[in-house]
Amino acid sequence: MILAVDVGNTNIVLGAMEGKEVLFTERLSTDRSKTELEYAILFRTALELHGRQVVGQSTGRSSGSVVPQVNRMLAAAIRKISGVRARIVGPGIRTGLNIRMDDPTEVGADLIAGAVGAAAVYPCPLIVIDMGTATTLTVVDANGDFTGGMILPGMLVSLQSLISEAAMLQGISLEVPKRVVGRNTTEAIRSGILNGQAAMMDGLIDRITAELGTDATVVATGGLAKAVIPNCRHEIHQDDDLVLRGLGLIYEKNR
Repeated sequence: MILAVDVGNTNIVLGAMEGKEVLFTERLSTDRSKTELEYAILFRTALELHGRQVVGQSTGRSSGSVVPQVNRMLAAAIRKISGVRARIVGPGIRTGLNIRMDDPTEVGADLIAGAVGAAAVYPCPLIVIDMGTATTLTVVDANGDFTGGMILPGMLVSLQSLISEAAMLQGISLEVPKRVVGRNTTEAIRSGILNGQAAMMDGLIDRITAELGTDATVVATGGLAKAVIPNCRHEIHQDDDLVLRGLGLIYEKNR
């Protein structure tokens, strides 16, 4: 069993894998103030809730992080509960992807892991969408090369920015609207955020495929994808396990 940890700006997704199969996932809050012991307790509790012993059943650890401040803490927590050093996705790690970027070291571990996880299951060329704190689009071309992508504000960031500037808009939650044309301020904001994100995804997919000169398989992941993807007009596969699958595969390439 491989323990995979995807560390985002808002959430940490913890998962256990065997081969390409994700056995379970749990979502924790990313907290820069937590100690290694607090993270170790959270990880051990999550594993035990799923009937998994940390020592004896786990053979490896793979971590992808976009929050450098917690890397040391998480690595220490993983070692504390397992006695094994985690492999953190970064420069020097074999991924199986040719990263055709101006500076490959700048590419986030989550983007690399998501691309690896998608390319293992879906035909290339690929557009991989990850909807979290930021919304990212990553392109893997027909040769399986990581060629770049886009980064834009996520839906929650957009909503928080909007309501922080307008006192009358406080307390609006992000829920799927019943109609496109809102009949009150709350409905109008929800529709604008969600349908706006869906329309933007459709438009960006059109622009990317035009630049590629061919259609592409589109795959989406991330905590907010399930609210947006049903409203898109393009065919988009929703796959919540992309990043964890990619982390597991990267671990296997570096054993």
